[in-house]
Amino acid sequence: MTIAKTFELGVTHLPDHTELPESDGTFVKNFQELPQSIILTDSLRPILQQIHPDGRYRIGQDCGIYWRLTDPPERGAEAPDWFYVPNVSPLLNGEVRRSYVLWKEYVAPLIVLEFVSGNGSEERDRTPPPEAGQAEEQKVGKFWVYEQAIRVPFYGIYEVKKAAVEMYHLEDNCYQQMSVNERGHYPIPQLGVELGIWQGEYDEMNLPWLRWWDSKGNLLLMGEERAEGERLRAEKERLRADREKQRADILAEQLRQMGIDPDEL
Repeated sequence: MTIAKTFELGVTHLPDHTELPESDGTFVKNFQELPQSIILTDSLRPILQQIHPDGRYRIGQDCGIYWRLTDPPERGAEAPDWFYVPNVSPLLNGEVRRSYVLWKEYVAPLIVLEFVSGNGSEERDRTPPPEAGQAEEQKVGKFWVYEQAIRVPFYGIYEVKKAAVEMYHLEDNCYQQMSVNERGHYPIPQLGVELGIWQGEYDEMNLPWLRWWDSKGNLLLMGEERAEGERLRAEKERLRADREKQRADILAEQLRQMGIDPDEL
């Protein structure tokens, strides 16, 4: 049942995040999902803090986005592997969200990312809802929901087995597949970043990871990478200072051998 239909039937109470299931009971599909989500969130957070100095944004990971009323309720929700919503309060009525309920929030995610474990058919499923009066025997396709119901501006399908990400942008009410730029990345202008594939090791796994770059092509680092970079810069500065002191000590000794007191120069 769509939100509009509930009003036609005289339904006045629409459930919120405290009244809807926060999980559909399915398992996380593989051990890469959690570290992949951490990479995306951790590296993007400094950018989001600049865009939202008031902290009004949310990132969801396997959290349900409810877009219509159904029985059971889970049939009216999608749980993207990763998504970002701009300009919403960190808390809802003083509580942590159990799910994201569109008829209580109104703001759609700017970007949704799905991590493929199977053959990708689920993530590309365009099956629409049944016609009025028809029994709903098949789940509405995920692609259709993001495109036509939730209307997410950017939708990405990441396939680690292919080391590839397929991006779509909502244009004229339909998804158009995006083309990569000269760096092989997909620009997300609203964030001033680019999305692409980075081959490297994280969490003891050397894999093609989905990562962010800035608009100049610089990789956005995670917190531990930033900390390691600072440590290396500090160590380089210490070595430079040590070399400068060593050269100064040698010069001072040479001056003393010439009968010149370096402290009086």
